[in-house]
Amino acid sequence: MLLTIRHVSHYQYDFPVPYAVQRLRLRPQTTTGQKVAHWQLTVDGAEPEVSYTDGYGNKVDLVRHDRNANEITITATGQIETEDRAGVMGETGGYAPLWLFMRKTLLTQPGEALRGMAADIPAGGDRLAVLHALMNTIHAQVAYVPGATDVETDAESALRNGKGVCQDHAHIFISAARLLDIPARYVSGYLMMDGVIDQTASHAWAEAHVAGLGWIGFDAANDICPNERYVRIACGLDYRDAAPISGMRFGSAAERLAVEINVEQ
Repeated sequence: MLLTIRHVSHYQYDFPVPYAVQRLRLRPQTTTGQKVAHWQLTVDGAEPEVSYTDGYGNKVDLVRHDRNANEITITATGQIETEDRAGVMGETGGYAPLWLFMRKTLLTQPGEALRGMAADIPAGGDRLAVLHALMNTIHAQVAYVPGATDVETDAESALRNGKGVCQDHAHIFISAARLLDIPARYVSGYLMMDGVIDQTASHAWAEAHVAGLGWIGFDAANDICPNERYVRIACGLDYRDAAPISGMRFGSAAERLAVEINVEQ
């Protein structure tokens, strides 16, 4: 499948910002299940500082805002050829060892609710079956409700509330998988949805490592393993490692962000 993607992030400030820097993870790579036909990243209102590959294998661009800028527009666009591999990525990734993906973070720190859910997942010799059962359980227990959480919501809180968005489903899956002694990581990317071209946010899911198969994707928000409708961009221990855009700025100006994403065949 050939997917055409356009992702525009437009930042506006109440008054000029003296200094700001942003880390962009907006470059998909040719990897298992996807091939970059072409891709372009442009930034208006900022200057490129450095581009590098981080420890998770993500392509990262660091940009510095023009001094006293009132707005900045970041546009990523291109075409990706994809195939359905039932979520199986194999042994792909950066330089990070498997044991690192057992590490708890502030967003994936388990509490009583997560420990209880993980304990209820039928254990056995087939880790793949365990992970599918975990995905099904999260999908059943956590409703998809936009606006119910934000980027600072942790997995335990989202599970207790029983609602969230794809980021929360991914964090819950990752936290529970680690409790089951299975390495897991967060993935950011895009999803082509039926009847929906215009979107206001990118997508997120989780990957878990199974011996003999490597990394396998699980999208608990949709209760499926990623297929040819998914495009993978970045990964990490949680959202903070794989967020499409993150950064810092000086000054007290209020920030407004408008995001437009189009994913179509």
